Amino acid sequence: MPNEITIQAAQEKVDNWIKTVGVKYFSELTNLGILMEEVGELSRILVRKYGDQSFKNKEGELLLADEMADVLFVLICLANQTGVDLTTALEKNIEKKTLRDATRHQNNEKLHP
Repeated sequence: MPNEITIQAAQEKVDNWIKTVGVKYFSELTNLGILMEEVGELSRILVRKYGDQSFKNKEGELLLADEMADVLFVLICLANQTGVDLTTALEKNIEKKTLRDATRHQNNEKLHP
């Protein structure tokens, strides 16, 4: 895939962008606020596209992928600022969920038609 990027490479790319184009990272609390804003924008699109609400005016032109990328960008900023290696964190998280939920979802009648 030509657009393939590792999580580590994404963290490095965002860090480079911040230090060259963005000048410096916003504070962690500011980035937390921005993350919440971006999640809200993503939520607005999902609620209107897959939920019961309808789009207003030109809101339907907003791109779902772009909003997801905004969320990911700010999350990567926070990871970089706090020293979190997202590759390791994700691997550990999947391992935790796999052990914890080994049979949980298989036995959930709500997930089986």
